Amino acid sequence: MLISLTVALLLLTIFGLIRLWPDSDSRPESAALLAPGVEILSVEVTAIPGDTQPQESMLVEATGRSGDIRDENVQVEVTPEIAADGIHTGDRIRVPAIDEAGDDAPYFYFDHERGVPLGALFVLYLLVVALVARGAGLRAVLGLAAGVAIVVLFMLPAILAGEDAVLVALVGGSAMIFPCVYFAHGISIRTTTAVLGTFGGIAITVVAALAAGRPAGMTGTDGEAAKLLAGSNPEVSLSAVFLAGVIISGLGALNDVTITQASSVWELRAAMPSASRWTVFSSAMRIGRDHIASTVYTLAYAYIGSALPTLLFASMLERSFLGTLAAGEIAAEVFRTLIASIGLVLAIPLTTGIAALLATSTGAAEKPVRKSRRQMLEERLGVL
Repeated sequence: MLISLTVALLLLTIFGLIRLWPDSDSRPESAALLAPGVEILSVEVTAIPGDTQPQESMLVEATGRSGDIRDENVQVEVTPEIAADGIHTGDRIRVPAIDEAGDDAPYFYFDHERGVPLGALFVLYLLVVALVARGAGLRAVLGLAAGVAIVVLFMLPAILAGEDAVLVALVGGSAMIFPCVYFAHGISIRTTTAVLGTFGGIAITVVAALAAGRPAGMTGTDGEAAKLLAGSNPEVSLSAVFLAGVIISGLGALNDVTITQASSVWELRAAMPSASRWTVFSSAMRIGRDHIASTVYTLAYAYIGSALPTLLFASMLERSFLGTLAAGEIAAEVFRTLIASIGLVLAIPLTTGIAALLATSTGAAEKPVRKSRRQMLEERLGVL
């Protein structure tokens, strides 16, 4: 039964991937990042003026590191928000070079160079994971890489090709479950239980998001990125894209709680081999309640951190606390937190129930050893 259900979910996921996978003709053409005659050059900041006033742009001195300006001293105009506290001596930044611009014209700040620092940070991350979690941690990184590949190669092109974003998120999220769980934790009844619990949590999240999205006014139009997407791809439903993001955002935490609950049930079964299913379930749910409490505020704090600039700006307006929570991008974060938390909370008893049933019926528990009469006599004589 367990294998049949898991295989059925896998086949449905594969069918969904094949059905929704966009072909090359349906994908929109990529827009050019730069206008004709513009190239991006690298410079290193060498001096910053000290008399810049707030909310003012400034000219910094820099040395060219690529192209026609290599080793040349140039000036770069930096926007006020970057000039305030976003640029320092020694920073390597990117500037656009325009063919028609004069030799004395200043360059303009385009972006920071982040390739080398992020690459070094990723290597450090791999080393820490390998040292602490060893093989299991590295396999989890492979599962993460597979999940990111599903997002980049399937979800984003499928949504841009006009497929329903919620359905794409459901299929993509389902496809991400298998490598994330099985790469990190191996193939077993325990991990398969977590897979089923995660599928149940995704289903709950999808239903809750669809049921509450329209009444809560989740249009998905808040934010500069949404406006740019609407302008370049008007056929894409922003509300559906928002709901798809809600579904994917809670997937990692959902997988975490299901794996933990499944493992808790198996450990409890091993410690209490003669206990009833209800006893094992009740004991595991006591662990689950603590997990619910920690996971709920983990999600909330993560979303608060990501929305901190918006919260700071909103706190400057004369508006009530409840009015702030119900406005624009903040309401979207509140909605995302609540929907993801509902899926997490309900996935815990679901996973625990499945695990309690399977840990008993599959003989995962160790049976009590019946002692012989001779062993019992020797134990009694030893006591005497």
